[in-house]
Amino acid sequence: MKIERELFLYIFFGVLTTLVNIAVYLFFTRLLGVNYLISNILAWTLSVLFAYVTNRIWVFESRNNDILKEMALFFAGRIFSGVVDTGLMWLLIDVLFVGDAISKIIVQVIVVVLNYVLSKAVVFK
Repeated sequence: MKIERELFLYIFFGVLTTLVNIAVYLFFTRLLGVNYLISNILAWTLSVLFAYVTNRIWVFESRNNDILKEMALFFAGRIFSGVVDTGLMWLLIDVLFVGDAISKIIVQVIVVVLNYVLSKAVVFK
């Protein structure tokens, strides 16, 4: 039962995190005309901050007193997935010529799955 609740909350907050990521990305690319890679890095940074708070408090209900270590592990995992995110965006847009909005959606699905595995196995174990 706890795993089902945890997975539901992870998916729920993962969707919200993804929406934050996409909204920030579109804000910077479409409204401000910022390059898609820079916009992607900004979107990633703000969505990771949102994800850490929601994962710590509601998803994994962490009681870890070593918050700095936990946060460092979380951010290290997200840096890894952020590199994957940006690399896949470059591959899809510049190499495979897929549109940026559809690329963003595809990449976010991959990143959400990767982040759950890293959070469950490394950060909030």
